[in-house]
Amino acid sequence: MKGIFWNCNGLGDPKKHRFVSDLVREKELGFVALSETGRRDYSPNFLKNLCGGKDFLWHCKPPRGRSGGMLVGINLLEFDIGEIEEGDFFVKLKLRNKQDGFQWLLVSAYGVGQHHLKEAFLTELVQLCSKETLPILIGGDFNIIRGPQEKNNANYNDRWPFLFNAIIDAFNLRELELSGRQFTWANNLEIPIFEKLDRILSCTEWELKFPRTTVQALSREISDHTPLFINTGEPASNNNQYLFKFELGWLLREGFVDLVIDI
Repeated sequence: MKGIFWNCNGLGDPKKHRFVSDLVREKELGFVALSETGRRDYSPNFLKNLCGGKDFLWHCKPPRGRSGGMLVGINLLEFDIGEIEEGDFFVKLKLRNKQDGFQWLLVSAYGVGQHHLKEAFLTELVQLCSKETLPILIGGDFNIIRGPQEKNNANYNDRWPFLFNAIIDAFNLRELELSGRQFTWANNLEIPIFEKLDRILSCTEWELKFPRTTVQALSREISDHTPLFINTGEPASNNNQYLFKFELGWLLREGFVDLVIDI
């Protein structure tokens, strides 16, 4: 299973359309979770092109004013979709993997940058995690760093990181390790500020199901945020090769060595 979480900082640029479409085709994405789209609606033709003509179901959360907006697409060849729920800062989808029937929750989160809304965002995150029993994966732009090491200058306030980390610990969430980049956001100042605002969190059950999961930072050339590419490391559904497994107990079976020699 593969997917991306990306704050695209507006979805009006054709370069961004092609970037997403190319990713869907080249990396065989199972889901696309975009935030800060700035758009209220999309034509069917636009959405079809965005997923490279593949069979995706799209859910759009309109922006509030000029900020925000989310768009989440699910590959229907890989997943059955159950309930879809919106909050002020998230879109949650109940998914069932068609390959093995595994049920889980995909949450695309967008924590706005305004300080007066951060408490509301964290409160909603608590409410979301408190009521769910299925394995959960939460990704996106949280707009909160977790510590001073996630920023390239000394201008650091511990208030929101402290609360954010407390929530992660309280609900036994774990951040999936990011490779390829230390920071995920930068501004355009002469002396730029770099921060890690984008991340992917999972619960223990989800991580146990997909122990080989990796998260890779992709190019940040067409947005101020880095796209996060998640890959659970499973073989593709059309791959007919089987994994070879060896049990140590076979060595104790009478005639095993002779059988191997004969093969």
